[in-house]
Amino acid sequence: MTANHPHPITPPQIRIATADDVDDIHAMLFEIARTTGCEDKFKSTPADLARDGFGPKPAFEALIAHNDDTAVALCLYFPSYSTFRGKAGIYIQDLFVTPEYRGGGFARHLIAQVASRARSQGRHYIRLSVDADNIIGQRFYARIGMHHAEDEKIHVLDGNAFNTLIDA
Repeated sequence: MTANHPHPITPPQIRIATADDVDDIHAMLFEIARTTGCEDKFKSTPADLARDGFGPKPAFEALIAHNDDTAVALCLYFPSYSTFRGKAGIYIQDLFVTPEYRGGGFARHLIAQVASRARSQGRHYIRLSVDADNIIGQRFYARIGMHHAEDEKIHVLDGNAFNTLIDA
């Protein structure tokens, strides 16, 4: 490690998250909400993550990176399927690296491991969305070979509109 960068010289220690990591995962997800000004929208709890990620039918998997005993990065993802491609893939929901470890390769290593896991499971692509204002994130994704889907816009149905549609 250098004096200016606390990044490890060797690749980060990355492993599949377990239920024991729920508090660290939740803290990193909250940090995403805080840094994007969405604290008021952040409703999940550690119990939600434990139930939905580590119960009998996990809705997601996560990779977590450590430097020594400290959790410093996270990539949370779940299966996806493209009818146009006719192939299965992965959707990355959240990618986070603590600020003092940014630039140390953690994000690239996490996405590379997600891609490796995807390929080993017969999956063929990774999709994600990035906040329109997150120019640094967009540049990073472009550097690792991801391209922006110009012909798509994400639409969301949730809250009252979700319930109204069901109950109508």
